[in-house]
Amino acid sequence: MVDVDTLTPIEVNPNIPELLPGDTVRVSTKVVEGNRERIQVFEGVVIRVRRGKADGNFTVRRISHGVGVERTFFLLSPRVDKVEVMRHGQVRRAKLYYLRGLTGKAARLKERVPNRQPRRGEPPAETVEAR
Repeated sequence: MVDVDTLTPIEVNPNIPELLPGDTVRVSTKVVEGNRERIQVFEGVVIRVRRGKADGNFTVRRISHGVGVERTFFLLSPRVDKVEVMRHGQVRRAKLYYLRGLTGKAARLKERVPNRQPRRGEPPAETVEAR
């Protein structure tokens, strides 16, 4: 049996950064209308990332006019012009399908802050790691 991954050369798209579920991203895609091509922007929350060699993709969800819209983009697609990470959400799941059932403020995600200052009475970060 022939492996598909060995037949097709994989060219990584350098305009796609490392994505994680919960990230709010702005995806710019190339759209062809007739004989002209334009850039269309889709901004939303990454609810799923499937990593794979040739078939890796990620799904972005947003609310448009009160209706949830989800779009799946391939990681290696030449149609994806660029992906900008606007903010990182703090989540504890790999697949955020539960956001489909939430509306309004309940669907918001807390922002993940990588370098947080220690609270009063809390030891500095270096002391905690040394234990």
